Amino acid sequence: MSPASNPADNSKHRSGRVHAFWQSVTEGFELHQLWGQFMSEAKASYRLYSADVDWGEIDRTSRGPGRFVRAVWALFKALLMMLTPSRRVLLLVAIVLIALPPSIRLGRIPSFNFQIHTRGWGIAILFVLLALELADRITMKRDLEIAREIQEWLVPDHPPSVPGLDIAFATRPQNTVAGDYYDAFVRPVPVHDTGKQPLLVAVADVAGKSVPAALLMATFQASLQALTATSGTLDEILIGLDRYCRAHSLDGRRFTTAFLAEIDIETHEMRYFNAGHNEPILRRTSGVIERLSTGGPPFGIPIPSQIAAPYPTGSVRLQAGDILLIFTDGLIEAVNDADEEYGEPRLIRSIQATPSESADATLKRVMSEVNTFVGTARQFDDITSFVVRVGALS
Repeated sequence: MSPASNPADNSKHRSGRVHAFWQSVTEGFELHQLWGQFMSEAKASYRLYSADVDWGEIDRTSRGPGRFVRAVWALFKALLMMLTPSRRVLLLVAIVLIALPPSIRLGRIPSFNFQIHTRGWGIAILFVLLALELADRITMKRDLEIAREIQEWLVPDHPPSVPGLDIAFATRPQNTVAGDYYDAFVRPVPVHDTGKQPLLVAVADVAGKSVPAALLMATFQASLQALTATSGTLDEILIGLDRYCRAHSLDGRRFTTAFLAEIDIETHEMRYFNAGHNEPILRRTSGVIERLSTGGPPFGIPIPSQIAAPYPTGSVRLQAGDILLIFTDGLIEAVNDADEEYGEPRLIRSIQATPSESADATLKRVMSEVNTFVGTARQFDDITSFVVRVGALS
């Protein structure tokens, strides 16, 4: 008997192929991880569909089992209306066919005896609908992948090398593309009032999600790059950014929170402006926590000219051993499966316990703690962290 015809070998070969197929389908995830992922996606889908349901009307007009039926019907209609008209009809036809008896005989004449297997046709139509929706999803995903590649060009791949400053940053988009922006670079032109070329640090968060926020993020980045390529002061940059954001904010609906700072490379003196952003955490080498809150409202918020005021900026001197953490609200608002937020208290405790490690090590530890906390829960905002660890002056 040849090895190829050995039943034991054939069985092992089939088992190996089945295992390989299962691994490709699950991408190596365990069953409990797949279940957690499914539940997270199910919750997110429920939130999406239920947003179009008038729950107040259901509560007013229904009680007991009737309320449940009306709620299910309302959710079904919300799902149905998200399809194109032709696919809505196909879905209804499929449901009717599946609800009918398994087969229907057409014709009573012996020479014409034709049966329709209704459930088979209904299931086939559902598979066709699934294939059409997947095709749309794949097309959109390809477009989003291209958009992500373009967006990746707008943010730095690696932190700049600055004597006495160790910098690290990371982002995790809620979707393929993000509305968060971060950058750090030495200004190419000396500032006219100091004659120096400071390090500019920027972290921003455009209101909204996915593609609309990503488009505004791209225009914010272009505006910042154009303004910092001049010899203008930080005040002049802030005025220009706010003017630009107001012109593109759709009456304040697309505002941008941001934290911008200029760090003197020689003295580590930092001047900053907080535009409605989460207050960055400055942990001194002694363990004392300071919050950087000086600033004003987000960029793009309409403010009557009669109450407009000069942009108030803050100033701190960074010292050896200090850690500066700048983050977007997606970090502290990250939720786990119990809908519990990660929160600032956990983040502050993590930063207070920071050992003497590199900025990259601190960044990875913070992001790892957040990832462990949220588990498989789907997030509703982009997460961005930016860490600066201060070394000795050169």
